[in-house]
Amino acid sequence: MAKKRRREEAAPEETYEFRPPEFDEREFLLKDLYGTKVLMIAAALAIVAGIIARFIGEIHFAVGLLFLFLVIFGFKHILALMKFRVDLMEQKMLIGNYILFLFLSLGIWIILMNPPF
Repeated sequence: MAKKRRREEAAPEETYEFRPPEFDEREFLLKDLYGTKVLMIAAALAIVAGIIARFIGEIHFAVGLLFLFLVIFGFKHILALMKFRVDLMEQKMLIGNYILFLFLSLGIWIILMNPPF
C-alpha cells in the first residue's frame, strides 16, 4: 500500500523590503565634473609630454620613454601643483588617467618621429 504523504506546513514567508541607499545627485555630478577636468588636464599634459619626449628621444629612445614614465609617476604631484585635490578621485579613475596619458603621449611621440614632421 502507498505511503501517505504528510502535509508540509507552509513556512511563514519573510517579508523583506528593499530600501535603496540615499543618492546625492549633486555630489555625483560634482565628482563626475571634477573627474572630467582632471581627464582634460591629463590629455593636455600628455600632448606636451609627447612633444618633449620626441626631442629627448633624439638622444636615446630609452631616455624619452623614461621621461614619460617619470611624468606618470609625478602626475599626482603635478595635479597638486595645479591645485587639484587628488584625494577626491577614486583609484580606478586615476589609473584610467595614467593609461590615457601613456597611450596618448606615445601616440604623439610616434607621430612626431615620422619624416613629415
